[in-house]
Amino acid sequence: IPLTLLIIFVLLYLNFHRLTETLIVMLSVPFSLVGGVWLMYWLGYNMSVAVAVGFIALAGVAAETGVIMLIYLDHAYQSLKAQRNAESKPFAVADLYAAVMEGAVERVRPKMMTVVAIMAGLLPIMWNNGTGSEVMRRIAAPMVGGMVSSTVLTLIVIPAIYALVKEFSLHRAHR
Repeated sequence: IPLTLLIIFVLLYLNFHRLTETLIVMLSVPFSLVGGVWLMYWLGYNMSVAVAVGFIALAGVAAETGVIMLIYLDHAYQSLKAQRNAESKPFAVADLYAAVMEGAVERVRPKMMTVVAIMAGLLPIMWNNGTGSEVMRRIAAPMVGGMVSSTVLTLIVIPAIYALVKEFSLHRAHR
């Protein structure tokens, strides 16, 4: 799992070429892992190889949805900033909040579709009884729990952190 997190971090850094965006996306991984741990605790599962595989898959999905949210936020931010420059108006903090809200709202439907598709595939595995179902449940459990907490994080926490980081850079640029 630590090697997976390191690989995800390096790939994100190679994608964004900036440490702040990489760290914002990496925040989505621990929050999604929390949901997986909670569901494992609730179901009474212990750590095993199958559970570790589920957490590795969850980390990848969490990072992917975090990247997509950040791309939507950046697109809305750059679009509104270009619009303000074309109008010869300064880009204010209120504009930043409007851009973050627009980018986050654009991402609600795709995120919910992703979560519903993953849940539709994993919940039958969680309810299955038969040969191999014990192992498959332990792979699916972290993913199911993590998708719930990852949804909350991606839709609420990442836009808030993004707004704080960009607001800090706006204040620093105006000095």
